[in-house]
Amino acid sequence: MSERSTEQTPINFLLAGVGGQGTILASDILAAVGLSIGHDVKKSEVHGMAQRGGSVTSQVRWADKVYSPLIGLGEADFFLAFEKLEALRHIEMLRPGGTVLVNDYAIPPLSVSSGNDDYPDNARIERILSAVTTRYYWVPAIALAESLGNARVNNVVLLGALSHFLPHVPLAVWLESVRERVPQRFADLNERAFLAGREAMEKDR
Repeated sequence: MSERSTEQTPINFLLAGVGGQGTILASDILAAVGLSIGHDVKKSEVHGMAQRGGSVTSQVRWADKVYSPLIGLGEADFFLAFEKLEALRHIEMLRPGGTVLVNDYAIPPLSVSSGNDDYPDNARIERILSAVTTRYYWVPAIALAESLGNARVNNVVLLGALSHFLPHVPLAVWLESVRERVPQRFADLNERAFLAGREAMEKDR
């Protein structure tokens, strides 16, 4: 993003996915990271039909003092889209010039699987995103997670990619927050997933 002060101005994060993608866990980790580095943090969630694969969104805000957990339209600094169509559904929340990380992964909705609609290709998605920002990045989160043996850690891969854009946050804080919020038997796997996402973004830029 075009840099904003972390001391005075809230940093607003929007996370959007569908049920079962680990959106809420990722936002819990992100909130913990903010608290660990001394910010006031507020968080809100919308679980729209999550049990049926519906949209799940979470908003996390960091600042010296956060007065509301809600991000207004056009005010998100960072947008993590856990599924490609979710990126389009919520792009109006991103501020102009904000940063979007899109999981290169599609979960076609019923209207597409029934043949009544088309799923947009990546070029069309990029055209829509580019009307708001040039700072959009594809993250092969599912592919990286599968290479580690478990596609379910794609949410932590995305967090690792996000960490690249927040260089003032020590890596140790991220890793500690991940380990504290995942089952202990999966802690090593999630740490590898985080580092894979971070490395992928570093190579891409």
